[in-house]
Amino acid sequence: MPEYEFVDVYLPRGVTRKDAARQLTDHAEYGHWELYRLTLLRDGSRKVRLRRRIIRQVRATW
Repeated sequence: MPEYEFVDVYLPRGVTRKDAARQLTDHAEYGHWELYRLTLLRDGSRKVRLRRRIIRQVRATW
């Protein structure tokens, strides 16, 4: 079963869709994050949860 780490990003009400998409694209491109959940709140702000897979190195024993 893969393990993931999560980060929450809050985008306030005044952020346009274009700016929100640019910010999330930057997270995905440079931090290797993927969109896990996006919640649109009543006041127009967005709460975004991003995730990325944790890759554990297996120590070689020779």
